[in-house]
Amino acid sequence: MKKMKLLCLAAAVLLGHGILIAEPKLPRIFGENMVLQRDIELPVWGWADPGEEVSVDFAGQSKKAEADKNGEWKLKLDKMPASAEGREFKVSSSKQGNPLVLKNVLVGDVWFCSGQSNMEWCVGACNSPDDVKSADFPNIRNIKVSHVSSEMPEKDISASGWRICSPQTVSGFTAAGFFFAREIQKETGIPIGLIDDNWGGTTIEPWCSRESLGSIPELEVIYKAYETKLANYRKLVSEKLPDVEQWVEKVKKALAENKELPKLPLAPNPCSSGPCAIFNAMVAPVIPYGIKGALWYQGESNGGDGDIYFHKMRALIGGWRKLWQEGDFPFYFVQLANYTEGGDGYAKIRCAQTKALSIPNTGMAVIIDIGEANNIHPKNKQDVGKRLALWSLAKDYGKKDLVFSGPLFKEMKIEGNKIRLSFDNLGSGLMIGKKTGLTPTAEDKEAKLKRFAIAGEDKKWVWADALIENDSVVVSSPEVSSPVAVRYAFSANPEGANLYNREGLPASPFRTDNW
Repeated sequence: MKKMKLLCLAAAVLLGHGILIAEPKLPRIFGENMVLQRDIELPVWGWADPGEEVSVDFAGQSKKAEADKNGEWKLKLDKMPASAEGREFKVSSSKQGNPLVLKNVLVGDVWFCSGQSNMEWCVGACNSPDDVKSADFPNIRNIKVSHVSSEMPEKDISASGWRICSPQTVSGFTAAGFFFAREIQKETGIPIGLIDDNWGGTTIEPWCSRESLGSIPELEVIYKAYETKLANYRKLVSEKLPDVEQWVEKVKKALAENKELPKLPLAPNPCSSGPCAIFNAMVAPVIPYGIKGALWYQGESNGGDGDIYFHKMRALIGGWRKLWQEGDFPFYFVQLANYTEGGDGYAKIRCAQTKALSIPNTGMAVIIDIGEANNIHPKNKQDVGKRLALWSLAKDYGKKDLVFSGPLFKEMKIEGNKIRLSFDNLGSGLMIGKKTGLTPTAEDKEAKLKRFAIAGEDKKWVWADALIENDSVVVSSPEVSSPVAVRYAFSANPEGANLYNREGLPASPFRTDNW
């Protein structure tokens, strides 16, 4: 493994010192069985010898570009409609006789699936053998990006290649992404590509671009700390430059003689595991590959952040959108599930995630009812995918009458010793619901609303009586004669939270106070 890393580094160094490229190259995000994004001017890029003319032929189009002095070329294909016809994607050059041919290429919608372990969680780990057996969806494709971090933006990713969805392959697909794609394709028939780009246990900061962290005033401390580390490391590199140049010559000789490569004369980079490091190695090289939008499932590793997590989401989403240059592409994320650990940290993160709905063209799948008290990785990713898909079907695929969200707190009114709560996304009305396993939510007419708390000016919380009255919820307690605030499901694992709309989608946890 260590030798492979050195080989990769040596290759990068050698390319930077003018070694010729034998034939035109494409980034690894391009490959056989890939899905290309429909309805956009599609970027295609790669490397060739400086001055070499490169041609890309696909779907009746032929576009040309010339490699610049650094050997980089880029062009755009004209907009194409969705197509499930597997066609050849050819890249040829003025100097090479045989073109690079990628077979079985579709045109549809590509979704960038990112976050930490619950997005990385694969179908095979969901204890769903029926879903695996029935996964004959040749127009759903998945590419898995390998875990890599870097100080500076890289040119290419490490990846497994595009795989066609079948019972033999689906076990390794991102589960949340697959169940999302399955719903979209069943409803639309459009081919779906999933860029499976995630890393378990990671915080949000390494996924943000350097520029985006610097653009958010609330994140100034994080940005300055990163910049200081980066400046110190660059100073070290500068001081060691003669040693590095000698190392390059030794690498060239070792490669020519097929010998062990010499070690790079630099200390490990402290920025390779901090803010921006995963973005640099796993996101930047994918840009500007055409995508429809992004799916994001992360937050557990930022469980102590509170409201600052909202600003980190601003940086993440804004940074990706700016660099992809696809406008405010859809960004749908998963609110943290109920889980027994984390104190009220998870509750605060959920509030920050709800606040992120104020960012244009975002959506949030609430899963407070399908987690597992003793498992931070709930196996029910089917409902996760379905609830993400509802947002997309309604917002992106023309299903205008579809109820896509559970109730979201709108406002409160104090009425004597009671507080009346109103909500957006009521659907066809509020109900007390019960969700068991993978079965649809059922109305529980015998139950009472749970997990509502109420407080007065003394800021002492007590459990409240809560009743559904038409399109609102009325909350009160004999212990609080003059209430001022309400919380719902405000804990790491609010067991029994049961407010839904009649479409079976759970209400998001919320608080009306800022204590």
